[in-house]
Formats: sequence, structure tokens, C-alpha cells
Amino acid sequence: ERRDFIKMNAESINAKIKEIEDEMARTQKNKATNAHMGLLKAKIAKLKRQLVDPPGGSGGGGKGDGFDVNKTGDARIGLVGFPSVGKSTLLSVMTGTFSEIAAYEFTTLTCIPGIIRHQGAKLQMLDLPGIIEGAKDGKGRGRQVIATARTCNVIVMVLDAAKPLTHKDLIDHELEGFGMRLNKTPPDITFRRKDKGGLNIVHSHPLTKINEETIRAICKEYRIISADFIFRCDPTMDEFIDVVEGNRVYIPCIYVMNKIDALSLEELELLDKVEHYCPISGNLKWNLEGLLEKIWKYCDMVRIYTKPKGQDPDWNDPVVLPRNKRTVECFCNRIHKNMIKNFKHALVWGVSAKHRPQTVGKDHILQDEDVVQIVKKV
Repeated sequence: ERRDFIKMNAESINAKIKEIEDEMARTQKNKATNAHMGLLKAKIAKLKRQLVDPPGGSGGGGKGDGFDVNKTGDARIGLVGFPSVGKSTLLSVMTGTFSEIAAYEFTTLTCIPGIIRHQGAKLQMLDLPGIIEGAKDGKGRGRQVIATARTCNVIVMVLDAAKPLTHKDLIDHELEGFGMRLNKTPPDITFRRKDKGGLNIVHSHPLTKINEETIRAICKEYRIISADFIFRCDPTMDEFIDVVEGNRVYIPCIYVMNKIDALSLEELELLDKVEHYCPISGNLKWNLEGLLEKIWKYCDMVRIYTKPKGQDPDWNDPVVLPRNKRTVECFCNRIHKNMIKNFKHALVWGVSAKHRPQTVGKDHILQDEDVVQIVKKV
């Protein structure tokens, strides 16, 4: 019954979205209708959020089988794409994990994890089932696939080089509908709710793509009566709605063209113009090293080696930290959460140290391949 209710609900929400989109298509775009368009876009964003996580929690319905994969390793890489583009082949040649491979579509039905070891780091690779058009509206296994993809550090979008490039835009559109923004940075807008005082809008740049009236209309739709907004960029209407929604994830994405052995040189040169792209052939194992290097670069991680007192550093097993959280404190928390309580200072060798070794506190920022020795309080 619950499933039928969700299905009915999804259909009625889709009908509402369609109505609003039709109204947007009918509305003339000019300065006078800007606020109205902002209101309609905000309504669509709210309805889409209901599609992604239906109200009433996940009791009974759950995530579906095989999608609650535990996060292991230092980073998580999701393979996304249409059915039969070679995601499972890629997983098996890169990780040695067997995922069922066949020449018909929809071979992989659940999420299959594999582990790659690269430069001392453990990268978990997930083979997600094929996405079909309309996945964001709950078709196929789309909702669970994309919910798992949201937790990844890097998305690897596998495309069939022999098929048209419009497939890339289709999947981009599906992921955008789920609040994922690929290869984008969050707009530099500070948003703080208040108890009273009305809307306070400050901008250091002139706002050319959105005006104050539109901002107020969008806030009214979200029932935001009192808040501070500080704009340090010139955002579009959609970017402003992303900030208000607050549940968007910004993930780097690599477009992998698989099966390039079927292409001519001229076609390959054309493909070279696509940004964030990497050509491979899973079956013939062409350029897999290049892909791995690119994935590591997009993960944006630093490796820190540990050094016990009086011994050589452990070069085989680094502690891998994301580049935006690489202080000595983050390093300690990664090893054990109680370590920082007994922390006295650390000795650092490497690029970030001014002399070898440098005695540093917990706020020191580490660089790639530094060696750290922690000194505890007695």
C-alpha cells in the first residue's frame, strides 16, 4: 500500500512540475516577470525535493536491496552511466572484482563495490546499475542509484564512444534533478536565518542575473521571513535557489569514453574537445593508468606518513586526508578520536616544514607526503 501511495504521490508531483514548467514556457521573460519566474523555479525545486526523499521517513520502503554499501577506503568513486556502456568491465579490469558482465542491458541490478590501491591509498569503486531517462522521477532503480552516487567523492560517468554525445547531457540532467552539481563550485553566498529583522541583502558585486525583488519572491516561497544574505558573486536564479535549499552536493566528474577501439582518429580528435574527458577501452585495457591518475587528481587528497619515535617512517601505509581538511588535528582524528586529548605537539618533516623537523601545533596545515610524529603529554 505504501509503495502504491508513493507511486501515486510521485505521479501527482510530476504532474504539478509539468504544469509549472508549461506555465514557465508560456511566460514572457523580461524584467517585469523576473520575480514570477523565480517563484515558479522555487516551487519546482521544492517539488523535486519531495520526489527525491518522500515525506514520512524511510520506514518500510527503505533504500532497496544491495544499496547500503559500507564506505571503506579513503575515497569513494561511483561509476554512473546508461546500461551496457562497460561499467562492469571497467570495474573488473581496474579492481579485479567480478561483476556480472553480459552483452544485454541491465545486467547489474545492485551496487557492487571493488577496491583499487593507488599510491598507497585505498579507493573504493562502486559499480552502480544503469541509469535510464526519468530516473530522477523514480523510474528503474534510478532513485537508489543516484542516492548512492551522492555519497561519492568523484563520479566517473562512463559513456559509449560509439553512441551520441547527447547521452552525457541526459545523465547530467538526471543528476542535476537530484541536487548534484558536477564540476561546479558552490556559489559564494552566505545565508543566515534570523528570528526577526526582515530580509537583509548585501552584495559586493552588482547583481546582473537576479534582482532584489526576485530574491524576496523566492524567500517568500520558502517562508523565509528574516535572514541575512551576503553575495560575493553574481549568481543565477538557480544558484540562489541551490543555496536556499542547502542540500546540494558539488562533486567532480570525469567523462570516460569507453570502447574507443571502435572509433577513427578523426572522431577521437573531436572527442578531445570535451572538458574533463578521458578516453579508454575496457576490453583491450587501453589508458587505464591514465584514468586512474585522473581519478586520483580529482579526488584531491594528500598522503601523510606516520613515524613512530626512534624508527623509520611507515612508507607503505599513509594516512590519506582530503585537501580541505589536512591540519594536524584532522590527521590525529583520522588515526583515533581520543588522540587529540593527549596531544602535546607534532614533529613534521617535508614540504610544509620550515626546517627539519619543525615542532608544530594542531592547526599546522600539512602538505602531500609529509612525515609526522605525534608527541603526547606525559
